[in-house]
Amino acid sequence: MTDRKTSAQRLGRVLEKVTNQSSRVLTTPEYGSWILGRVSESQRRRRVRIQTILTTFALGANLIGVGVAVLVVTVTFPVPSVFDASVLWITFAVAPAYITLAFVVGVIWATNRVINNVRWAIEEREPTPKDQRNTFFAPWRLTRVLLVLWGGGTLVLTLLYGLQDTDYIPKVLLGVSFPGIVVSASCYLFTEFALRPVAAQALEAGPPPRRFAPGIMGRTLLVWALGSGVPVLGILLAAIITLSLQIVSPTQFTVAVMILALFALVFGFILMWILSWLTATPVRVVREALTRVEQGDLDTDLVVFDGTELGQLQRGFNSMVNGLRERERVRDLFGRHVGREVAALAEKEHPELGGEERHVAVIFVDIIGSTKLVASRRPGEIVALLNRFFDVIVDEVDNHHGLVNKFEGDAVLAIFGAPVSLKDPDGEALSAARAMAERLRAEVPECDAGIGVSAGTAVAGNVGAKDRFEYTVIGEPVNEAARLCEMAKEVPGHLVASSDVVEGAGEEERARWRLGEEITLRGLDDATRLATPI
Repeated sequence: MTDRKTSAQRLGRVLEKVTNQSSRVLTTPEYGSWILGRVSESQRRRRVRIQTILTTFALGANLIGVGVAVLVVTVTFPVPSVFDASVLWITFAVAPAYITLAFVVGVIWATNRVINNVRWAIEEREPTPKDQRNTFFAPWRLTRVLLVLWGGGTLVLTLLYGLQDTDYIPKVLLGVSFPGIVVSASCYLFTEFALRPVAAQALEAGPPPRRFAPGIMGRTLLVWALGSGVPVLGILLAAIITLSLQIVSPTQFTVAVMILALFALVFGFILMWILSWLTATPVRVVREALTRVEQGDLDTDLVVFDGTELGQLQRGFNSMVNGLRERERVRDLFGRHVGREVAALAEKEHPELGGEERHVAVIFVDIIGSTKLVASRRPGEIVALLNRFFDVIVDEVDNHHGLVNKFEGDAVLAIFGAPVSLKDPDGEALSAARAMAERLRAEVPECDAGIGVSAGTAVAGNVGAKDRFEYTVIGEPVNEAARLCEMAKEVPGHLVASSDVVEGAGEEERARWRLGEEITLRGLDDATRLATPI
């Protein structure tokens, strides 16, 4: 029976472990995206990953920006044409050369500069305040480089085309600067995303430094300004240019406004999608972690990777779980010392000195010949033997919904019916006593023990001083169980109960006991009729 029970417990632990592992595999990644890898990833591999993400995003966003600029200056505002003979050298020589140079500088130099700002993480050093500042300002520094490159291209091309014909100035100025600003904003958000693993390490050194647009509100306003404000401003400028210069027909102006509005919708949606994703991911990670905690997994810890209020939310979650873990550890330790039921009662109600009268059943167990046993063995062996002995007692008391109230050297006092009421405390105590006697003979043959069982009315409650007390049971049943335990050491089977506890048990349990003689136990006035198991 014991082997089957042990096997079932092991199987249960294995299944629970597999279930926990499976649930963790299916949850949101530690940094909110599989693209960013795992916390356990090596720094060398992380550097390659970050460099690849930055290069891919920067290259793709700027290629799209160049395409939009070409579309604006050729289709949205077709006149004056950039394919006139007088400006062909600008269109097919200067512009491609500058674009190529800008891509080399922007993609290689700017991304390498970002990597240099997070060099401390690659070298596996503890971040200093300066390193932390460099990490959180890296997205802005890359964006600043892109703004300078797009701004330089705007000035160069506007100046060269304007020297040929001043009518080129408004269309080139608008056509190049408009996509440049939007692309730079996109790269800012993408860089924040790519640097999440490094930002998580930097946040371990403390809260992020104050930035120009701090928090979710600053990030949202920035995206609104660049994703909606700038395109709308472009439409407004297009209208002003058309009205003031009158170089396009009403149909061409209508087409231009339609194209600019379409750009505003598309780029505004892309930037808002990126912003929403950056905002929702930390919340989703916290939500799934809360679900795991609700299911009892207190080993859940989040990687704090966001530098806004969402990062503070992640850090607060970790503090909360640490508090829950500490509370559970104290509860477990408290429960091991005083019993789970007593610990639960103390949590539920404010414990006070005093008690109440309850009908309880009591088991008293004491090792036979403990003095001789201690003298014949080393201290370490004695402790190991006692632990095996107590393990049987505690297991059976728990199985029968009782409470191990005291360990008294080599003796144990267990009660049934307090602090938690039982339907049949007498029957549970008798059944537990029989199981103890059987298992002790089979599993701990080195320790013969007397077992006494009694029942009756006793006072159960907290006894001691206001600063230090314990839950215990005081009354005649306790004294009677102790006397019966002493008597049990002298009878076969080493198990004796009083007739009162047998008569109070259920019919099925009563049938397992036989009544014997009446005797007056030491210290008691009334005679006690004995009972032994059949």
